[in-house]
Amino acid sequence: MVPQASTSIERAHKKVQLFRAREQAILDAALELLLKYGEDRVTVESIAEHINIGKGTIYKHFRSKSEIYIQLLLDYERQLTESLQEALKESSAAAARIYFDVRLSNPERDRLFQRLEERLLADGGVEEQIGQLHSLRSSNRDGLNAMIGERIRIGALEDVDPAYHFCICWALAQGAVELWHSPFFSEILKDKDDFMEFVKDIGINMGRAGVLHHTPNSKSE
Repeated sequence: MVPQASTSIERAHKKVQLFRAREQAILDAALELLLKYGEDRVTVESIAEHINIGKGTIYKHFRSKSEIYIQLLLDYERQLTESLQEALKESSAAAARIYFDVRLSNPERDRLFQRLEERLLADGGVEEQIGQLHSLRSSNRDGLNAMIGERIRIGALEDVDPAYHFCICWALAQGAVELWHSPFFSEILKDKDDFMEFVKDIGINMGRAGVLHHTPNSKSE
């Protein structure tokens, strides 16, 4: 005969699993609809209808649409953080590859998340979660800067402020995402996926020692 306490624990565990699975289904549905229709056309009702649950069920997980949005951003940033931390054990090039892979593998998602963050900052209501998001980014930055500093020390990267290396990666990825969505450049680039692979290759190779022919503070004669 199964002890009553054991049965209760199993039921509670299963209930938690179902709750988490449903929450993930809500987030997956929200992301799918946001990518397809944009944030202005997606509502809590449309998310609920998409996965055949009641609107009230969503509010058991999230108090508002803003909470759904910020959770998507946090999950994305945590995924990037975990991947970067693992890559940093190998090399700065591996970390750079992960960074560009995550951002450029889905330019539509990258740009969507930027818009969502801008909206959340403007609307307010999720300041605590925004703080968590920024903390994750600071952790990523600190880890990358430490790795970059070590690579500079051994002569593998140009001896400039580590922030230069970090920021140029962001600038290259940001420019590539904007270019992906440009109607003008869409006519020029016949194979945008191949172009993104080219950008990634440039990204992991730039900044190597010996590329610059001047110091950051040097002036033209």
